[in-house]
Amino acid sequence: MTGFARATGQLDGLAWAWEVKSVNGRALDLRFRLPPGFDALEAAARQALGAKLKRGSVTCALQISETQSRVSYRLNEALLDQVNGIIGRVAEKIETAAPRLDGILGLRGVIEVVEPEVDEAAREAREAALTQGLKAAVERLAENRAAEGKHLEAILTGLLDDMAALAAEARRVAAARPDAWRTRLEEQVAAVLDKAPAVSEERLTQELALIIARGDIREELDRLAAHLAAARAAIAKEDPGGTGRRLDFLAQELNREANTLCSKSGDAELTRIGLDLKLAIDRFREQAANVE
Repeated sequence: MTGFARATGQLDGLAWAWEVKSVNGRALDLRFRLPPGFDALEAAARQALGAKLKRGSVTCALQISETQSRVSYRLNEALLDQVNGIIGRVAEKIETAAPRLDGILGLRGVIEVVEPEVDEAAREAREAALTQGLKAAVERLAENRAAEGKHLEAILTGLLDDMAALAAEARRVAAARPDAWRTRLEEQVAAVLDKAPAVSEERLTQELALIIARGDIREELDRLAAHLAAARAAIAKEDPGGTGRRLDFLAQELNREANTLCSKSGDAELTRIGLDLKLAIDRFREQAANVE
């Protein structure tokens, strides 16, 4: 199931933004993009996402920026003294212009960057704020996915209605088949035997019974109806992580019955119904892949 959410905040000169997005997936696949120094947040992120989501490929990213400079600089006087001593010795041996100040200060190590020290209390407060922001982003993602789920419920229910209508049409067509088969069998026998003695009514009845047995689709239609009812029940029941998998399985079973129906069809009308049914089942399977 797809979705996207973002949560932002600021604390102690740092601005942060959580972005969480998900796409379809059979299982819950979590991926994280955290800046250096914030890897400890992954455990909390996994727990927050696992508590709300059961399926989907989820990417969780944290962006950090400074709202005010927390970096300071200091002069390494010991190194500067060494540099001045070297400059003096070089000047005694080589007549040249004195080095510029910006050149001296640009030497590595003369000016040092001093990172601010973060004490334990400040670190814990920062991680608590970031974790709270993450939970807010995950909550919004879950809400977005739930809204999409309502939309999917309407689509899936509509497809089940289409399949039920096709199954009812197949049952109506199948009910009229024995009479049509009898007429066709009589015509075929007459065409083959032509002027030969007529086939007995008993033999004709036996052949017709065999044809009906081979082409009987009532069991397939009964199982199809049971699978449709099970799919409706699965959609109506709130079972995070279970509904999508159950619908995947039922789509496979529906397709199995549709295939058998097509193989037993024996006439163009029933074949058309079977193919339309398979098309509706394929659309159902595609949408079911989005369900939690």
